[in-house]
Amino acid sequence: MTETTAAATQVYRVYIKATPEKIWDAITKPEWSRKYGYTGLVDYDLRPGGKHATHPTPDYVQAGFTNDLVEGEVLEVDPPRKLVITWKLLMDPSFAKEPHTKITYEIEETKTAGTRLTVTHDVTDAPATAALVNGSQEDINAGPGENAGGGWPWILSDLKSLLETDEPLVPAAS
Repeated sequence: MTETTAAATQVYRVYIKATPEKIWDAITKPEWSRKYGYTGLVDYDLRPGGKHATHPTPDYVQAGFTNDLVEGEVLEVDPPRKLVITWKLLMDPSFAKEPHTKITYEIEETKTAGTRLTVTHDVTDAPATAALVNGSQEDINAGPGENAGGGWPWILSDLKSLLETDEPLVPAAS
């Protein structure tokens, strides 16, 4: 991995057949976040200056992750249109030296294509985070529940599937 101090902004966009309110809830409520992506339990104090964290599910605890997985601060809140937060991965000690990054969620209802969700992740001065969230570390041969490294492409694809079909891409283990 090459160290860099250059600014880096990653932008991801997906169109979802769901209301802005439903997408907002899926991003900000633990009963939704546990169903898609990496399935952590989000906990937001939805006001500027409020804290947010992603807590481990029982599956994470069983795997040895007993502390919060992610932490940050809420910078801007405009439900159900916009959420801006800082974000730092805590579950891997190799990310400890990287700064908090900034994520902006923009949710816009369109006239023809459902609702557009744009996620902008400013990973300036955080090369390990940038590599993790861009999906380049995905193992496409991983088994169910092992899709670590798929980053934002994986999370947004799973979110879209869940909201449109009531099923995530990878069914929960029985």
